[in-house]
Formats: sequence, C-alpha cells, structure tokens
Amino acid sequence: MLYLILAVLASSAVAIIMRFGEKHIKNNFAMFASNYIVCSTIAFLFMKDKNIFVYREGLPFTLILGLISGCLYLTCFVLMKFNISKNGVMLSTVFMKLGVLVPAIMAVAVFRETPSVFQILGFVIAVAAIIIINLSPSEKEKGSKKTVVFLLLLLVVSGLTESMANIYDKAGSPDLKDNFLFFNFVTAFVAAVVMTVIKRKPISWKDILFGVLIGVPNYFASRFLLLSLGSIPAVVVYPIYNIGAIVLVGIAGLLLFREKLSARKYVGFGLIAAALVLLNL
Repeated sequence: MLYLILAVLASSAVAIIMRFGEKHIKNNFAMFASNYIVCSTIAFLFMKDKNIFVYREGLPFTLILGLISGCLYLTCFVLMKFNISKNGVMLSTVFMKLGVLVPAIMAVAVFRETPSVFQILGFVIAVAAIIIINLSPSEKEKGSKKTVVFLLLLLVVSGLTESMANIYDKAGSPDLKDNFLFFNFVTAFVAAVVMTVIKRKPISWKDILFGVLIGVPNYFASRFLLLSLGSIPAVVVYPIYNIGAIVLVGIAGLLLFREKLSARKYVGFGLIAAALVLLNL
C-alpha cells in the first residue's frame, strides 16, 4: 500500500505543478519534451545494467511495450487537447478519467483478477464520483456539436496508457522494470520533440523549467504505480490511484489557489471516501 500512496502523492504533485504553470507554459510540447528527458534520465540512473544494447531474456518484450506505452503517452495528450477544443474541458476530463474502466476491465477479463463484492461496489462508486466531480451541467461547453467518437477514443487511449504498467507487471521481466520505464519515457521524449519541431512554436525558458519540475514527480508516479501493481490487484490500484489524486488536487486547489468547492464536488468527495473504504475491504 505504501507504493500506491506514494504514486498518488507523485501524481498529485504533477497536476499541482501544471496548475501553477498554466499561465507560464506557452509551448506544451516543449514542456513535455523536457519533462520526458528528465524522466528518461532518472529511469536510466535506476537501471541496474545500463548497457541497454546487450540482449537479455525478456528485453524484446520490454522494448516493444515501452515503445507502445511512450507513443500512447503523447497520443493521450494530443487527444485531450483536441477534445478540449471540440467538446470543452468538462466532457474531456470526464472521459479521460473514465479511462480507469479499461485497466480495471482488463484486470478481470484478461488477468483473471477476482474482486470482492465490496471492491466492485467501491469501483462503481468511484466512477460515479469521477463523473459528479468533473461534470457540471451549469458550465458551458466550447463545442456546439459533441464529437462522441473522439471522446470515446480519448477514454480508450487514456485507459490503454494506464494499462501498460499492469500488462508489464503481469507479463514482463521483474528485473527489467526500470528498462521498461526508460524505453517508455525515451519514446515519449522523441515523439514530443518531433511534435515541437512540427508545430514550430517559440520555446521559452519557462516551458523548459516547468517541464523539469514536472519530470521528477511524473517519473516516480509511474515507478510507484508499477511497483504497487506487484502486490495489490489492479482493480483496486487504478481507482485509488485516480480518485486519490483527485482528492489531493482538490484540497490543493482549495488551499493554494483559493478555489471554491461546489455542493456537487463535496458530494463527489464524500462518494470517494466511501469508495476508498470499500476498495480496501
């Protein structure tokens, strides 16, 4: 459970730093590129055998899954940006958060995990809380016509991105976990650099600075999530990982950014508390 708590803390730190940088970051792809190079560097330092070109058992699978995971990372970001422009931030956030359905369903259907009745109920309540907290009927959407296909695509890609850690935990070599993270972040870095060049937007020192600041907790969020999956069922890990971060970011918004919580969000946080209890029974 310690690794899961640390993963939640690190994931929350990423969101909070990004919140601080909202008004300062002008080139998102440059920010992500610097973030991923920091993640890649830390992953490399954690690797036991730093000669990545020497063949070892399980290395091909580690490399391939790392490449796929890295591409999904940036694809999810691009889809999120696109959906915000077409469907507004509310629906986009809801569907991205509902991506938690994908790894949870995969854990049961593919990896044969058997959650208890309490855990299933907790998962359902967690999904309901995510919807209640993120979806407000009083706010206006940007898009006049909802592109449902792209929202569903965001849900699936977001879920697949999170599922990579569980797939590696179940099918990959335990000794190459750090190699998996390294390949993952290097691939995401290369993809971010390519997008930065294509977009040809100016790069400021603040883009680089916030990327570096985000990179450290971003790496450890992935590392601790992967380690937590080694001892806790994925159907429990993923909802706690997501809703735990929502709670901490909500508290940070209240204390650091003087954001006001609506009655709807208080209800959502109450549901989250109930879900956390049930998921741990």
